[in-house]
Amino acid sequence: MAEFEPNIIAFVCNWCTYTAADLAGTSRIQYPPNVKIVRLMCSGAVDPIYVMKALLEGVDGVLIGGCHPGDCHYISGNYKARRRIMILKTIVENMGMDPERIWIRWISASEGKQFAVIVKDMVELLKTKGPSPLKKTWDI
Repeated sequence: MAEFEPNIIAFVCNWCTYTAADLAGTSRIQYPPNVKIVRLMCSGAVDPIYVMKALLEGVDGVLIGGCHPGDCHYISGNYKARRRIMILKTIVENMGMDPERIWIRWISASEGKQFAVIVKDMVELLKTKGPSPLKKTWDI
């Protein structure tokens, strides 16, 4: 049987985290190909419904990436994202799901290596947790 490879969706800010992911690629920094990137203008645009829909459809983990606090191009978007995701993690935990499958990280445009490290760390954690239990529920 093949080793489990987690499926990760990343909702990333156009100005910082997406640019860091691009920098990692252009710098040829290796990181697992398990992450699918969804580029948004700001991490504050991440609606918790996007995260829940991904989890309910069997994604193993969700990464939200944005500018460092105080550096948001839209002034307070990352603060809004942080509040929403913390509330969402509480709701997810109360539903009996694992809140550690949702990560929010601040990665600036110049931190391509940091982006790669975060993706590697998330993949390693999700490998220890195994596939999302919702995959079985929905036969994905």
